[in-house]
Amino acid sequence: MIKPDDTLTLWTFLVGWAAISIWLEQKYKWAATLTGCMIALLGAMALANLGVVPVDSPVYDSVWGYVVPLAVPLLLFDADIRRIWKESGRTFVAFHFAAGGTLLGTCVATFLFYRYIPEMRGILAMLCGSYIGGSMNLAAMKDAFAVSPEMTGAVIVADNFLMALYFFALMIVPTLNFFRRHYPMPYKAAVPSPVADKKEKKERSLLDIAASAAVAFFIVTLSTKLADAVGGSMVLPRPARWIFGQKYFLITTLTVLGATLFPKIFGALQGAREIGTFFIHIFFVVIGVPASLSMILNRSPLLFAYAGTIVLVNMAVTLGLGKLFKFSLEELMVSCNATIGGPTTAAAMATAKGWNGLVVPALLVGIWGYVIGNYAALLTANYLGSLLNLP
Repeated sequence: MIKPDDTLTLWTFLVGWAAISIWLEQKYKWAATLTGCMIALLGAMALANLGVVPVDSPVYDSVWGYVVPLAVPLLLFDADIRRIWKESGRTFVAFHFAAGGTLLGTCVATFLFYRYIPEMRGILAMLCGSYIGGSMNLAAMKDAFAVSPEMTGAVIVADNFLMALYFFALMIVPTLNFFRRHYPMPYKAAVPSPVADKKEKKERSLLDIAASAAVAFFIVTLSTKLADAVGGSMVLPRPARWIFGQKYFLITTLTVLGATLFPKIFGALQGAREIGTFFIHIFFVVIGVPASLSMILNRSPLLFAYAGTIVLVNMAVTLGLGKLFKFSLEELMVSCNATIGGPTTAAAMATAKGWNGLVVPALLVGIWGYVIGNYAALLTANYLGSLLNLP
């Protein structure tokens, strides 16, 4: 019904459906369980398969060219490394147990399934990045490795279904007598705190929005120009071209450097996280548009097994190392949640359980996952890709 060159109508659809998905998530419990991102994807997929919106359009290319790269710095303005190290405490160490579990799980799952899953290099990068950071890292790796829209849709469907099951398991584990007997649980359940971050109380101003957008554009433009220059250089050695020729590597690095060296400037910018999250919802709408329903139904079960292997190893490594080094069960569960789901779901879990002392650490280590997710995914995908000769 909508033509591929009807730019204004398509942008209205992308922005409008992303907004509706967020509204549904905040309004209804079933939608919050499903997540707004998943609603954005499924709704777009349904409309595309019914012929309401086109499966291909220059508008979608604009999302990949501008919206997705801009989301990365906007979500990293809080990534002051010194603050993360100082305020996250033991949870910071526990988070790295879980991140190491993701890396090991990615290797195990790839060795088990690489013969059966196409576009393996890009898919392992997407899930590795997502299961250390979040949707931002998944979007960046999809773009970096040019994973097809059909496979991306199947990955996201499997990923979201698995995350729902995993979050349920993480909520249940602390209530089971077996784990309560073998792990310390010093965090007494308290009245859930309605405020996860004091920064959220501050009023957003027009200047905050303008400054956040301007800084994000500057970082993305500078990173893209530098990556193009380095990637096309014949003077630099190949490893340097590969690392510094990746725009997402540079976007992440420059943003984190700015947030760490100038924490007062970046920390004072309000609304960046909300804008970045909204951009990620638009990304999920675009992902759903070209997704073939039959392709997803055929591919998702195998991808579910692949992602499930990563998640199982993630929990096993976290619990094993946590037991060895005497970490509390609460710290370990929050860390698992922060790797698989990101800062928002980890803080929400700590709040729901009444572990108020872990709410801020959960946010901080989740943001740290955003920082290292792209690095870990790029290195793991290219190492395993070379080792196994992956496409």
